[in-house]
Amino acid sequence: MPLVTEPGSPRRTVGSGSGGCEAGGVLTSRSAGVLAHVTSVPGGTLGDARRFVDWLASAGVGWWQVLPLGPPDEHGSPYRSASAFAGWPGLLSAPRARVTVADEDAFRSGPGAGWIDDWARFVAGSGGDDGREAVRDQVRFDREWGALRAHAAEVGVRLIGDVPIYVAPGSADHVAHPDLFRPGAVAGVPPDLFSATGQRWGNPLFDWPAHRRQRYAWWTARLRRTFDLVDLTRIDHFRAFTAYWAVPESCPTAVEGRWVRGPGRAVFDAATSALGVLPVIAEDLGVITEPVRRLRDDLGFPGMAVVQFGFDGDPPNEHHPSRHVEHQVAYSGTHDNDTALGWWAGLPPAARDRVRSAARVAGVEVDDRRPWWTVVDLTLSSRARLAVVPLQDVLGLGSEARMNTPGTETGNWTWRASRGDLTPALARRLHQSLESSRRLG
Repeated sequence: MPLVTEPGSPRRTVGSGSGGCEAGGVLTSRSAGVLAHVTSVPGGTLGDARRFVDWLASAGVGWWQVLPLGPPDEHGSPYRSASAFAGWPGLLSAPRARVTVADEDAFRSGPGAGWIDDWARFVAGSGGDDGREAVRDQVRFDREWGALRAHAAEVGVRLIGDVPIYVAPGSADHVAHPDLFRPGAVAGVPPDLFSATGQRWGNPLFDWPAHRRQRYAWWTARLRRTFDLVDLTRIDHFRAFTAYWAVPESCPTAVEGRWVRGPGRAVFDAATSALGVLPVIAEDLGVITEPVRRLRDDLGFPGMAVVQFGFDGDPPNEHHPSRHVEHQVAYSGTHDNDTALGWWAGLPPAARDRVRSAARVAGVEVDDRRPWWTVVDLTLSSRARLAVVPLQDVLGLGSEARMNTPGTETGNWTWRASRGDLTPALARRLHQSLESSRRLG
């Protein structure tokens, strides 16, 4: 695989196509979403999530965005899951619900086809039972998730998922398909605002020529499973399809990494041929170059703008609300950012003034007593068709409620709202913001 000395190196010529096409036709009008993992809603189970969906609907919110649904790692991270396909049994509200042999057989030939046996063997080999309970857990997960999704559709709330580009080292996928991963290097990102030494994630890197020889069947299966569960999905670290940061396995930090050419659009063309138009959001954050933008736009995928990033430095950058575009998803912050209130508390006076100025230009009320609403309403005022705000920002919580701090292993992924947080009064306040920004679900 050829090395790319600069992430902006010219890509190979490709044909035209409509891979993403308006995110599958779902982002055709202004709408809004709330970002909260299932573990963050009061109660933290799929059964509890039904009440959360009802609260979203009462506020006029049309989308609920979750984090990856697979079993998390030992630190609680859903981005280093033991499976790219399995749901986490820890989310079940009825973990001992009855599963018949007929249920198991139907799952094996249906949603679990092609991966459930790998998962069962992995669980058994990790000290679990004979693997049958692992199958039953997946039947239960699909049953509960399907009921939740049906209820959400009934009340007008659609679901956004999240696909981590990489799998976890030693995961079921890594163990079952070693031929699809390259040895000697691991995933990461170069030094950036989050870390001076970059981030050495340690995930196995894909052997893209091996995937090409199999016509990207594993990726197509992964996306098929994703769209069995959600209406739209974010693909994390989208830039790696153009070029990815490969860190020598022996190196303790990501500084020693190099850019390596990715597969380009071939992955998505193969999936489109099998699945139809792909409702995808491209997570185009980080070191984004013209080839990454061209790939995103050629595929028709909306990218992301993060309002917090828009006030870094003096000149407005592409994340500043004045630079947003319609075919995009605007976020006040993501699961990797501080909360709006925590971010505001850390801003120097000049940056706060720039936020206030942007809000006034957008016709948003500046509220220094409740600055999180200024940030939320500024995000909702965006030109982007879809605007998403983390639940912590709606609640006006500080840094203690941050979901994740990149580059750290402890103190993450644990935040959960209390049952008394989601009040009718808060729903009415959010409804007012959505109505003002023409985003009612």
